[in-house]
Amino acid sequence: MKTFTTRGNSTKKKSTTHSSFVLQLGAVCIWLLLWQTASAVIGLPLLLPSPLSVIKRLGELCRTALFWSSVLTSLRRILLGFCFGMIAGTVLAAFAWCFEFAQAMIRPLVGVLKATPVASFIILALVWVETDNLATVISFIMVLPLVYHNVYEGIGSVDEKLLEMARVYRLSRWKTFRCCYLPAIEPFFLSALTSALGFAWKSGIAAEVLGRPAKAIGKQIYDSKVYLETTDLFAWTLVVVLLSVLLERFAVRFVKWVGQKSRKVNG
Repeated sequence: MKTFTTRGNSTKKKSTTHSSFVLQLGAVCIWLLLWQTASAVIGLPLLLPSPLSVIKRLGELCRTALFWSSVLTSLRRILLGFCFGMIAGTVLAAFAWCFEFAQAMIRPLVGVLKATPVASFIILALVWVETDNLATVISFIMVLPLVYHNVYEGIGSVDEKLLEMARVYRLSRWKTFRCCYLPAIEPFFLSALTSALGFAWKSGIAAEVLGRPAKAIGKQIYDSKVYLETTDLFAWTLVVVLLSVLLERFAVRFVKWVGQKSRKVNG
């Protein structure tokens, strides 16, 4: 009976996943059709190139060394800032929870980082930071407050009864952290990871567009706009969208994998 139920749930889940994929694919096709129709009505590739011409141009770009060097360089810079932001946000949240003075000092800083527009940070950073490091710095700034707030909330959600039980049984600090704090922080941290990755990618590309470092996606977007190469502009924008989707999918899969591993360890 139990096996039948499991198989039934598995089949239902696969059917739901298949339906969702078909629905998403249909929506994409409709938007592409609308794009093609608008391009045909306007009749000016300089203003709105067709989807086929953009995809064809993207294929041509993929065969050049400049394309891959730009993509890999942008990924390296932005992911570096993302990782530093995740680490710094987690550490600051821990300090703020442990020390009241640290919380009083950190909270205004994080509030300013959260409230200030990305464009303002980019322009200010251009005064102090080299353009090659601009995307890393901006990604770091955008990720830090998001991670800080999520991890801080996660620490605050720890069940006091579990902590009391840990004190009664005289568990070590490491066991208390692993059994009480880690399960509470995990969903907040993993949620911050998936959200922060999108913020880091978008803000990092925006920083490259304004800073125009050598061999970067943002520079290619800016150059396409300056030289009125609209098809190239759409092709590079498509690259940004596709990479954003791939990074998000990777982050979601990573989150699920970490969650499964964590549950096995705690179980």
